[in-house]
Amino acid sequence: MRTVNMHEAKTHLSRLVEAAAKGEPFIIARAGKPVVKVVAVEAPDVGSPRRVGFMAGKISVPEDFDRMGSEEIGILFEGDG
Repeated sequence: MRTVNMHEAKTHLSRLVEAAAKGEPFIIARAGKPVVKVVAVEAPDVGSPRRVGFMAGKISVPEDFDRMGSEEIGILFEGDG
């Protein structure tokens, strides 16, 4: 694995990151001592199917859902007056 000093990392960051993204990780050193390891981030798992509707029939939404707590909310915003 390649080790670069801080100055070289600053100077060639774009090139180093591009190489890391292609699977070539590197280490950044300060005064000759390793400080950080730069590796590519794994892509999110796009193969997992979404579970749309998995709660169908198990929950219900009340008819007055959009009005629930409207009096209390009104008091909070407008006061008791």
